[in-house]
Amino acid sequence: MELDKIRNLGPHELKHEEQQASEQLFRLRFQMRLGQTEGVKKLRGLKKDIARIKTITRERELGLNAALHGHAESQAEAGPATKKAKKKTASKRTSKKTAAKRVVKTGAKKKVAAKKTAKKKEAR
Repeated sequence: MELDKIRNLGPHELKHEEQQASEQLFRLRFQMRLGQTEGVKKLRGLKKDIARIKTITRERELGLNAALHGHAESQAEAGPATKKAKKKTASKRTSKKTAAKRVVKTGAKKKVAAKKTAKKKEAR
C-alpha cells in the first residue's frame, strides 16, 4: 500500500487495514513454516505496510505532520500539550536523572572512602 493512500485513511480505516495486514502476515508465516509458499517478497512488503500504518498512526497521535498533510483531527487528538509543557516534562526527566546520578556517585564515593579508612585501620 502506498504512503499517500495510507495518509488519506481515517483512524478506524487505519486500524482495520493494520489488522488485515497483521492477519495476512500471520497466515503467510504459517504457510512458509509448512513449506506451502516461498512468498518472501510478500512477507517483506506486509511488514513494511504494517510499519507504515503504525508510523502514520503514531504521527497523528503526536500531532506531527498534521499541517503538512491537512489532518485537523490529529491536532485535536494530540490534546492540550504545548511545546512549553513538553519542555517542562523533558527538563524534569533530565533533572531527575542527573539527581539520581549524583546520588549514585556520592554513594560510590562514600563506599570508596569507607574502604580506604578500613584499610588504614588494618595497617595500624
